[in-house]
Amino acid sequence: MATGLSIHIGLNQVEPSKYDGWSGDLNACEQDANDLAQLAEKSRFTVTDPLLTRAATADAVISAMNAAAQQLVSGDILLLTYSGHGGQVPDLNHDETGDRLDETWVLYDRQLVDDELYELFGKFAKGVRILVTSDSCHSGSVAKDLPQILSPRELGKRFNTEKPDEVVKRIRVMPLPVQSKAYKKDRTAYDEIQRTHTAKDLAQIDASVLLISGCQDNQTSADGLVNGLFTSTFLDVWSLGSFDGSYRKFHREILKKMPPDQTPNLFQAGTPNTAFARQRPFTI
Repeated sequence: MATGLSIHIGLNQVEPSKYDGWSGDLNACEQDANDLAQLAEKSRFTVTDPLLTRAATADAVISAMNAAAQQLVSGDILLLTYSGHGGQVPDLNHDETGDRLDETWVLYDRQLVDDELYELFGKFAKGVRILVTSDSCHSGSVAKDLPQILSPRELGKRFNTEKPDEVVKRIRVMPLPVQSKAYKKDRTAYDEIQRTHTAKDLAQIDASVLLISGCQDNQTSADGLVNGLFTSTFLDVWSLGSFDGSYRKFHREILKKMPPDQTPNLFQAGTPNTAFARQRPFTI
């Protein structure tokens, strides 16, 4: 019988001393992690203790992933969820052909570079399914313009405020000035990570990875009072397990409920597995 294992990460803030004084305060990320852990438990996954804020360090995330890779075998499934800020560091191993920036998860003590995450995926056995949800964003340039793009009514509806400064604080992305300062502060460490890790596009991944992210790379993800906008919609479509359909249908139904400037992405990596995308979500 197949095994389902889940790891849930949610950060309502980060350690300011690691990010040049920026604490990255958010409202709903811990709740996102807890609610998705509850969903996983009801779907009969073995749920590891959620990694919340101070516990969500880079070492803790890497350790949890390594432990899962050692445990899961062909036919098993890992559910990995992240809720928090997205960030970017300069791409030094040239796997990003567009903006020359590597995307990151902004963990409590440092950023986890996408090359690291893909290397962790590569440690899983062939035949393992990995489902990743990421309620975060990476487009700092779009984030700063959003208050000018949306009407006050839409800002109030989505962010519970019409004040531009408050809106920016409620977007799940590390501001560009902070990205620059954080990278310069620990440039040696981030450059070493890329020097010692294979570019994500060249990573050998035998497992099958299905990623549902909160928005496109050039968009932003909104925080909320209870859940992030993407996670809230995700849970609404799942409807306590009454949803009937495939991952692709699940993604389409989420899209229908999201605003046009935050369109969740469905992306596959690793070994192709068309049957995975056709399964009912959270099938073990």
